[in-house]
Amino acid sequence: MKKNSIIIIDFGSQYSQLIARRVREMGVYAEVLPFHEEIKNILSREPKGIILSGGPASVYAEGAPTLDKNLFDNNIPVLGLCYGMQLLTHLFGGEVARADKQEFGKAELLIDDAKNALYENIPNKTRVWMSHGDHVTRVAEGFEVIAHTDSCIAAVVNKDKNLYAFQYHPEVTHSEHGADMLKNFVFNVAKCEKNWSMGNYIENTVKEIRERVGNKKVILGLSGGVDSSVAAALINKAIGKQLTCIFVDTGLLRKDEAKQVMEIYAKNFDMNIKCIDAEERFLSKLAGVSEPEAKRKIIGKEFVEVFNEEAMKLQDADFLAQGTIYPDVIESISVKGPSATIKSHHNVGGLPEDLKFELLEPLRELFKDEVRQVGRELGIPDYMVDRHPFPGPGLGIRILGEVSKEKADILREADAIFIEELRKADLYNKVSQAFVVLLPVKSVGVMGDERTYEYTAVLRSANTIDFMTATWSHLPFEFLEKVSNRILNEVKGINRLAYDISSKPPATIEWE
Repeated sequence: MKKNSIIIIDFGSQYSQLIARRVREMGVYAEVLPFHEEIKNILSREPKGIILSGGPASVYAEGAPTLDKNLFDNNIPVLGLCYGMQLLTHLFGGEVARADKQEFGKAELLIDDAKNALYENIPNKTRVWMSHGDHVTRVAEGFEVIAHTDSCIAAVVNKDKNLYAFQYHPEVTHSEHGADMLKNFVFNVAKCEKNWSMGNYIENTVKEIRERVGNKKVILGLSGGVDSSVAAALINKAIGKQLTCIFVDTGLLRKDEAKQVMEIYAKNFDMNIKCIDAEERFLSKLAGVSEPEAKRKIIGKEFVEVFNEEAMKLQDADFLAQGTIYPDVIESISVKGPSATIKSHHNVGGLPEDLKFELLEPLRELFKDEVRQVGRELGIPDYMVDRHPFPGPGLGIRILGEVSKEKADILREADAIFIEELRKADLYNKVSQAFVVLLPVKSVGVMGDERTYEYTAVLRSANTIDFMTATWSHLPFEFLEKVSNRILNEVKGINRLAYDISSKPPATIEWE
């Protein structure tokens, strides 16, 4: 819990996390809470300002998400965005109705009150991003219009109650001066100070870990991914050898994954890591299994069992550390209401109760880009910090159909070539996720004067902001040709390569 913060109240907007990230980028802590959070919990955080997010509902519809109006009696500056503006209007007696001309996309904003603190240093005409089917038809008493478009009231203010609202979305990059408008709210209106930085975060978190853990011991399941690696480095900085990391080599990891983890973290960071070679165990359990969900369950169950066995050997450990990050926390709280089921986002699920571990999650306040910043500050190499997401079941769901050591070895080699060439071409950090999929399909080919009958593989590369939707990466043909030549010439077992040009939706990024 941080003072000098901005609270974002979420009404189901796809942009709620984005608003929080925009505020944090300004050097101010921001936290997302569901609309049904009790007022006392919101006020206990002593926020300097509150932002009401957008949302898909209509404020006049039965069961629409709402707020206790008493929240606005505390003179805390409030900025309503889209649904947030409509809700303020509705609660204070104005009118909201279905728009004759619904706006989705860019619109020209005309500012009527250029002296308003929200519009300091903003041109009188600017482009903003609209996404609404409803609009305000009559402003509430005490509110005045400070901006409009040719089809709607675009911004209002109630100076007496310190309430502000935009019909548009300043948080998205399509709003030309949106970031500056948000800054004006955060600094000019809410009077926040810049005191949120990753350097400060590391210093404070290290201190908190030391105080909480004392002389007790901690275990952590280290996957080699960004989140668990940064969590391990941060805890290691705080308590050193009191931390034991358990790295399980499932036989379904990327090429040289175990070697890299041991070299970087055990050697360079002097971490206490137990590397468990469980390849044979995992592959034997997967033999004969082709159905994707069945494979996932087997891999997950086996991982938990291996981890538990190793954890039981460390009977003097009191804490279980995990790389849970802030989007996991936000997504585990439904905006539908307090009665909705809250999902578990623990990275290591299914731990038996008799282990009685206390949970330690040092990254649970951070977004992914902030986790990467912490990793860099701690000295983790860029090529590890900037790694693309890798699924928990690993290559088990990138080998379509039955999994075997032969297939895993083939896929490892092909994937390593693809990633190596992306890095060489300076394309790796320009795409969001890239990998190779091995199909359970063989086709005829020719190698030299010999006929071959080998596997088909598929290159997959996607670009996305939030991983909820994605487009396929438009990689240069010359690059794809080079990757194809290398894989077909160097990887024994593949004689045909395809490139996946499917977007999400209708496809998913992973194939299984």
